[in-house]
Amino acid sequence: MSYIQQALYELAYHVVRGNLKHDQASNVLGDVIEFREDMPSILADVFCILDIETSCLEEKNKRDHFTQLVLACLYLVSDTVLKERLDPETLESLGLIKQSQQFNQKSVKIKTKLFYKQQKFNLLREENEGYAKLIAELGQDLSGNITSDLILENIKSLIGCFNLDPNRVLDIILEVYECRPEYDDFFVPLIESYMYMCEPQTLCHILGFKFKFYQDPSGETPSSLYRVAAVLLQHNLIDLEDLYVHLLPGDNAIIEEHKREIVEAKQIVRKLTMVVLSSEKTEEKEKEKEKEEEKTEKPPDNQKLGLLEALLKIGDWHHAQSIMDQMPPFYSTSHKPIAIALCQLVHVTIEPLYRRVGVPKGAKGSPVSSLPNKRAPKQAESFEELRKEVFNMLCYLGPHLSHDPILFAKVVRLGKAFMKEAGTVKKFVSDRVVKFQSDGSKQEDKEKMETLFSCLLSITDQVLLPSLSLMDCNACMSEELWGMFKTFPYQYRYRLYGQWKNETYNSHPLLVKVKAQTIDRAKYIMKRLTKENVKPSGRQIGKLSHSNPTILFDYILSQIQKYDNLITPVVDSLKYLTSLNYDVLAYCIIEALANPEKERMKHDDTTISSWLQSLASFCGAIFRKYPIELAGLLQYVANQLKAGKSFDLLILKEVVQKMAGIEITEEMTMEQLEAMTGGEQLKAEGGYFGQIRNTKKSSQRLKDALLDHDLALPLCLLMAQQRNGVVFQEGGEKHLKLVGKLYDQCHDTLVQFGGFLASNLSTEDYIKRVPSIDVLCNEFHTPHDAAFFLSRPMYAHHISSKYDELKKAEKGNKQQHKVHKYITSCELVMAPVHEAVISLHLPKVWDDISPQFYATFWSLTMYDLAVPHSSYDREVNKLKVQMKAIDDNQEMPPNKKKKEKERCTALQDKLLEEEKKQLEHVQRVLQRLKLEKDNWLLAKSTKNETITKFLQLCIFPRCIFSAIDAVYCAHFVELVHQQKTPNFSTLLCYDRVFSDIIYTVASCTENEASRYGRFLCCMLETVTRWHSDRVIYEKECGNYPGFLTILRATGFDGGNKADQLDYENFRHVVHKWHYKLTKASVHCLETGEYTHIRNILIVLTKILPWYPKVLNLGQALERRVHKICQEEKEKRPDLYALAMGYSGQLKSRKPFMIPENEFHHKDPPARNAVPATVQNGPGGAGMPTSLAINTVRLEEGTTEETADKLKEKSQGVVKVINKTVNATPKVTTSNGNSASNSKIIKEKDDKEKSGKEKDKEKKDKTPAATPEMKALGKDGKDKPKEERANKDEKAREIKEKTPKSDKEKEKVKKEEKASKEEKSKMVVTIIESKSTAEKEREKEPSRERDLAKEMKSKENAKGGEKVPVAGSLKSPVPRSETSESEREQKRRKVDTHSSPSHSSTVKDNLNELKDSSAKHYINHTTPTLSKSKEREVEKKDLDKSRERSREREKKDEKDRKDRKRDHSNSDREVPQDSTKRRKEENGTTGSSKHSKSESPSDSPRLNEKEKEKNKSKSSGKDKGDSIKAEKMEKSSSGSKKESRHDKEKTEKKEKRDSTGGKEEKKHHKSSDKHR
Repeated sequence: MSYIQQALYELAYHVVRGNLKHDQASNVLGDVIEFREDMPSILADVFCILDIETSCLEEKNKRDHFTQLVLACLYLVSDTVLKERLDPETLESLGLIKQSQQFNQKSVKIKTKLFYKQQKFNLLREENEGYAKLIAELGQDLSGNITSDLILENIKSLIGCFNLDPNRVLDIILEVYECRPEYDDFFVPLIESYMYMCEPQTLCHILGFKFKFYQDPSGETPSSLYRVAAVLLQHNLIDLEDLYVHLLPGDNAIIEEHKREIVEAKQIVRKLTMVVLSSEKTEEKEKEKEKEEEKTEKPPDNQKLGLLEALLKIGDWHHAQSIMDQMPPFYSTSHKPIAIALCQLVHVTIEPLYRRVGVPKGAKGSPVSSLPNKRAPKQAESFEELRKEVFNMLCYLGPHLSHDPILFAKVVRLGKAFMKEAGTVKKFVSDRVVKFQSDGSKQEDKEKMETLFSCLLSITDQVLLPSLSLMDCNACMSEELWGMFKTFPYQYRYRLYGQWKNETYNSHPLLVKVKAQTIDRAKYIMKRLTKENVKPSGRQIGKLSHSNPTILFDYILSQIQKYDNLITPVVDSLKYLTSLNYDVLAYCIIEALANPEKERMKHDDTTISSWLQSLASFCGAIFRKYPIELAGLLQYVANQLKAGKSFDLLILKEVVQKMAGIEITEEMTMEQLEAMTGGEQLKAEGGYFGQIRNTKKSSQRLKDALLDHDLALPLCLLMAQQRNGVVFQEGGEKHLKLVGKLYDQCHDTLVQFGGFLASNLSTEDYIKRVPSIDVLCNEFHTPHDAAFFLSRPMYAHHISSKYDELKKAEKGNKQQHKVHKYITSCELVMAPVHEAVISLHLPKVWDDISPQFYATFWSLTMYDLAVPHSSYDREVNKLKVQMKAIDDNQEMPPNKKKKEKERCTALQDKLLEEEKKQLEHVQRVLQRLKLEKDNWLLAKSTKNETITKFLQLCIFPRCIFSAIDAVYCAHFVELVHQQKTPNFSTLLCYDRVFSDIIYTVASCTENEASRYGRFLCCMLETVTRWHSDRVIYEKECGNYPGFLTILRATGFDGGNKADQLDYENFRHVVHKWHYKLTKASVHCLETGEYTHIRNILIVLTKILPWYPKVLNLGQALERRVHKICQEEKEKRPDLYALAMGYSGQLKSRKPFMIPENEFHHKDPPARNAVPATVQNGPGGAGMPTSLAINTVRLEEGTTEETADKLKEKSQGVVKVINKTVNATPKVTTSNGNSASNSKIIKEKDDKEKSGKEKDKEKKDKTPAATPEMKALGKDGKDKPKEERANKDEKAREIKEKTPKSDKEKEKVKKEEKASKEEKSKMVVTIIESKSTAEKEREKEPSRERDLAKEMKSKENAKGGEKVPVAGSLKSPVPRSETSESEREQKRRKVDTHSSPSHSSTVKDNLNELKDSSAKHYINHTTPTLSKSKEREVEKKDLDKSRERSREREKKDEKDRKDRKRDHSNSDREVPQDSTKRRKEENGTTGSSKHSKSESPSDSPRLNEKEKEKNKSKSSGKDKGDSIKAEKMEKSSSGSKKESRHDKEKTEKKEKRDSTGGKEEKKHHKSSDKHR
């Protein structure tokens, strides 16, 4: 066809272009026209196209060619066809029509007549009969065989016969259908067939017209019309788009209305949150009423919603969805009928699946019948179909599922069933994931499940939770929902709660209102909540919480953070919550804790904010009382720790305390502490402040939460690591006080949490989770104390289980057998631990203490060492009293009485059983220790080094770990002593503990200071017990190796009585310790540093039962504390409170304090010195008491001297010694007390005097002392010289001799070495050793220097009268000879003591002084020097010595380091030297004699050594060169005895005879005061 058109078109186009003449073309066309009948029509079409084309062209000639062609062809095409196809203007130019305009008008008229004029069927021509017959036809009984086709034929006949309007007929058919909705099957086909005769749009227009009829404000569209429209839509007889435009209101109006609702909701919220004054309230209410009345006027009908409802009812989801999509979200379902219709549709769709998996056991339920029409959505048979069909419907429902609680429950049950199925599938897939890798079906299943699960979470978020918010306190729904929720991991649940709380309530106007109303109601309840009305308020809270828990709890928590007194009533009132609500509460708590806007510190930056404390407290109470899942909270704390934030440990601390009943407090009484060393029952009864009962269930819950989520060990490790993190990472900008608090909190929580795990985890659980000690320390970087703390219960569990196994295996019941089995089980368990601990420290450490000792120390507890009998008795007696009270109680009903008595009896039996069990256990442990002890301390270096290691690696880290550990450490030291452990010097150990506590105290946190105080208290208790009674001392210490004062070469513990420290000397030593404590305390109080003052006050408060015991020390302390009270009252109230507290307690202890002469033996008369106890070997403890008191005075002043002066003086002293020896001695003070008083009380006077004045005083006293001098034989001039010569000779002798015994060698070499080193320092204590001190000194050079400086400056202020520290060695040289030198030396000693490394000075100073004194004696042989000359010499010497001291100071540093390196070698090479040095370390060279006459701190070592040499020389003259090493050893004991006797006698005389002198007068006064 097209090719003919193409050919004709081309032919004509050639004519138009002028390539062909029109007549030729017309001829050709005339020939062609006969080929086909329709040729003229085709030609007309071609002309039509060319007409349009040429009319557009500008070239007129082409148009003319076209016109000529058409004219030539007129005979071929008829006029009619051309008129139909060509343009009127063309027709006019062709002459076919006269005027184109007229032609146009005519055609319009004809068209109008044809197409638009209707034939009017007015009532005149219509027949009523026809319509009547039509209605009869449609309204007949349709139940028979009548079909729509039959009726349609009749209708056609009626239209034709009665000339009925077809549209009117259609309208009547729809009317009848409205009235007979049950006959869908008849009417729908009828209408469908009828529509073939009509225009497609007719039906839609008729329906639209019907809807329009009801659009008057008063009109109401009947539901039947909606239904008909819905059915027609469902059968696609009309299009929704066509009908939708006929419905009102318009979409814009709907959107406006939705916006208006949101605004109104917000206004309601604003009103509820506004504070309205009472006068305004009435006006507000009236306005509201008016508004409500306006609202009650019925809104115009919303036809779109009506149609939507009808669609949903018949199950046409497709069209319903389309309508909903055109409206704002949830606008349609916010109308109850639509929501209910949609719910009904969902009911129908889920029915089969629900019947299969959702119906609970035993429930029948009423089945839902399916929809009759086949076009309704397919019913869901599986979860996949549920997801595809139903979840979408639910999303459109949103919060309005609340209208149908039954459907809500069904959906939740289906969710539960899915989770159950998913759980098994997940498990199935994860178990066999390898097998099914090739077979993709299982993997597909897994993916499907994941998709389904995520859809379920969305439905929960968008539908279930918002619907719950709109339900009216339906507790059952809440519980039903929890049934599904508890199958979700808490992370998902909390995410859902977060969305619910923070986003859902803003998504819908209704929810906005509900939120405001909930808060309003919550405020109302909380305002009225008190302890008295907990029940009714609790019920109201419960009611409110069923629907809107997040909002309610958020408000309640905000109130608790402000008012902590609400905690108890709120906790009690929350007992009416559902399980879901408790879970939501846990989430809300975590959210409140994590609130980034809240500051965790108060504005002063030194304390944790009260809101956090309140929340933590609330956490503890709520988690204990109600079964809330803990995992989220614990994970939150762990995450915070991972992030290096330890504030939130407060929560963990509270939770463990409340749930497990494990309390951590520093305020424990000693009774409680004692109870804590017993078994679990005793702990529960007597160990805690609050009797926390019934913690079994809650602690089980806590344990399960920790184990299920593997949080037990991570939390422990994080806390252990965070302790240092607090200081070094977190603590950066924070106040020191806060850092201390956080450190304590972190540490306490670790101790508490570890305690909980220890008592609640089974052995298997524990061993499975806690790695070995070396892994803990080396891989997890856990501090050693914490690592052992965590491992300790594991060892105990392990040993007991092994022991039980061995007992079962072998039935031998003898105690011996049992012990043997116990020891075997210990060895089995602890052997790997001994191996493991070796890696924790450097190999050098194990030279002194064995890994076994280290592990034993760290693995035992107080439970293993002692049975707290008194605690058991106390608790049993309490129960007896309770039972008696129950008997006497007349009001108690008999059955309750019986129950209570049974409870008490059972408890009593438990306690007694526990006591018996512990007693057996302790005996076994002691047996084990007895066997182990010989391998404990290896002492390959010195005993002093051993003690250092013991204190450094065992005692100090553990004594500040917890209060019980503090007690344990003290007991352990005593136990090691009692076990007569080889190489353990008890004396050294105690001395090191008490000697210088400044550094330890200063570096503690508040709680550590408290624990350190407890440790010192227990140590002092032991010492005080020994001090109190000679019998006890002899029994417990008399023959024990720990109290040996001569330390022989390793392996030889000779039981020589002379080597033991006797009772009286021990008392002097104790006095020295008390003095040291006073000195350290006063120093700390005077620093002005917050931490120093706070800590020392805490320590002093703790040791108050045993210190101060001596009156003058107590008074010194009291004055300092009083000063603190005055200074800190305004500045630092917390220090003021501490100081006031201590001050009050100290005053109450005053009556129990005793004068010094009662504390250690002294004679009261002023000038009578009691003879020194020479018989007992070594010991600076034996120094004259009067001098000890000087020490006290002088040492108070020492702290202010500068280090340089210190050294200068000490060197000056060396030179001055010989001069002073020749000078007449100064008369000693009357009695020790008076001396001490005179120094302490008249501190100021002393300070004012210069050194020279004091020298003068001394010299002035010479005449008075002459008789004493005579008594000395050669009057104190020759004898000292002789002594010194003796000393020197003896030293030389010893060096020259080839030593026969190791001991001799050791002595010689050590003496040589010591004499070279450290010339500027003096001996300080009886029992101080070199190596530790060196170590300490290396560690803390700067601290030493500061202290030394302070001490010197004080000393300078005081002048020349310096006395050595208590406990330095006493020389038997008469006082008269040595008074001047003593003073100088005292000054030195005092100075040296200031640093923690004082022990290192012991040997060096001694030997140095020996040498120097010897030299001086040789040089100065003149009988006496005139006073003036003496002074001059003194001056020069002092000046020179100052210069030298600076040089030596540098040298000393080097020496010390060298010595440290060579120390261990020299030990072995020179046994003699070592023996000697050990003596010196222990202060044996004379530190514990002569103390009756003078204070323990008095006579310098120098003199002692002089005496030694004198003695040895005199005895040497008798015995010649045959003196052997033994004598050397005893040079400080045996030989001293004789010479000391003489000299002490002389001293006595001297004191008796001496008359007056300023110094004496002073002393008299002070002693009077004292009395």
